[in-house]
Amino acid sequence: MTNFSTLTVIFTAYGPPGPSNQAFFFFLFVVYVSILCVNLFLVLVIWVEESLHRPMYILLVSLAINEVIGSSSVCPKIMEFLLVDKRESSLGGCLTQVFFSNFYGSGVYAVLALMAYDRYVSICKPLQYHSIMTPSRLRLLLAAAYLVPCSCIGLQIYLSSQIQLCSNTIDKFLCDHQSVLSLSCHSKSWLHTYSLVLIVCLIFVPFFLVILSYIHILTVSLRMPKESQKRALRTCTPHLITFINFSTVSSLVVIYNRINLNLTYSVNLFICISFIFIPPLVHPVIYGIKTKQIRKSVQKIIRQRKLPS
Repeated sequence: MTNFSTLTVIFTAYGPPGPSNQAFFFFLFVVYVSILCVNLFLVLVIWVEESLHRPMYILLVSLAINEVIGSSSVCPKIMEFLLVDKRESSLGGCLTQVFFSNFYGSGVYAVLALMAYDRYVSICKPLQYHSIMTPSRLRLLLAAAYLVPCSCIGLQIYLSSQIQLCSNTIDKFLCDHQSVLSLSCHSKSWLHTYSLVLIVCLIFVPFFLVILSYIHILTVSLRMPKESQKRALRTCTPHLITFINFSTVSSLVVIYNRINLNLTYSVNLFICISFIFIPPLVHPVIYGIKTKQIRKSVQKIIRQRKLPS
């Protein structure tokens, strides 16, 4: 068993402190602050505006909070490592980062699957929508969307903390489960198998549920009048863009983690952080621009702020 509270993990992918790292730090700082601002502002708008207290927007709040947690679990440590000489973390800190980054990825897919289901019910079963998407059922679905990944990933992290390590050097910018397992003294094929099962259950299952929902939506929409088809398209567009964006970035990072590519330092760093930075920054902007109700609510809040003066 490894003493994960005292064992130190060293990250060797960072270049020496200098102007380039300082430029990256400034860029990441601006992006991180922007992520916090746009996501928390979106949450605030939905919380303040009672007309947005509906399942779709409650799920959007859940997505925004999850993305703030995901970026916050990685961003501060990367920014710190860009400025210091010693890039070290305890194994416990490393595994904590793995937990939250994995929880972020699986949580986003779970919420995207629930949002697709919400759109399916809204378009394909409009008369039954309020009886299906009840507040109690929504709470139950959200609880399952977070408790199941939390339990499964928590077990993965616990099992990983028990392995004996013969190395403490990771040639990456941050911790990932594959890198931690590579430090083991012995082959841990059973842990690799468990990780593969998690990927199938927590990533591919929600992914195909989204695809299945849109197949049903498309089938029903083709039988609708043109105006109803346009309304269905407007309703689904923000979610579709979000889903495609997150899936594309996730696939890029999975390929990056599995294949050793001879890339420049800048490209390596960009690919590594894209999973944590691009979706949390882009998703609230997409919904803010593409969702009429959110745009109207933002305009209403701005007008109310201006009235006293």
